[in-house]
Order: sequence, then structure tokens, then C-alpha cells
Amino acid sequence: MAKKILIVDDDADFREIFRTKLQENGFEILTADDGASALEIMKKEKPDLTLLDVEMPKLNGAECLELIRKDPELKDRKVVFLTNLGETQKSAAWSDQKFAREAGAFDFIRKSDDLDVTLNRIIDLF
Repeated sequence: MAKKILIVDDDADFREIFRTKLQENGFEILTADDGASALEIMKKEKPDLTLLDVEMPKLNGAECLELIRKDPELKDRKVVFLTNLGETQKSAAWSDQKFAREAGAFDFIRKSDDLDVTLNRIIDLF
């Protein structure tokens, strides 16, 4: 049975690129364009992994993750932040990792990383 991944991002092009790459590698993909939709999909579909954009309108990634961690049905779900925060900072990897951990995420993935590197990181999460 294919692992189910929910991609949550307000950028439709980004969602499509990630969806295609992950589907080509055997994952079942769900998508949402905001945090509120993500919560509904997570409750219904129970994805094995949620890739959650940090910066989104309405309900951003940190706010969404806070609601996930407070929900008894969802609190133990694996969530990884998608981020471009800190791209230019010398200590960007450390600061993004610290932010992700403090917010309750399992890890973070930089949106600008090479797609094959990102795919391998996602595979390693399982």
C-alpha cells in the first residue's frame, strides 16, 4: 500500500510539481491550498506525512500545526514544514530546524532544494 502524503501550499504550481514527483515515486498524494482545508483532509484521509507550507494566507503553517497538535485525532501525525525562510542567512538551516522543532514539526524541507534531494529526504522519513 502506497504511503499517503498531504501537500499543503498556497502556490498551485509548487503543489503540482511536488505532486507529480512524489506520485512518480509511488506515493499517494493529497493536496490542500490552505491550513483550514489541510485540517479537514487530515481528519478524513489520515495521511502518513503532511508537508506544510509555513507562509500561507488565512491559516499559516505554524497556526495550522498548533491546531493539529491540540487535536486528539491528529496530534501524533508526522508533519514537516516546507519553507523558504532564512534562505539567505548563514545559519539558515539551524534556525529553520530550531523553528520547526519548537513549533512541533518533525522536520523542515527547503522549497528551493533540488527536487531529487527533497525526494530522498521524504523517503528517509518513512
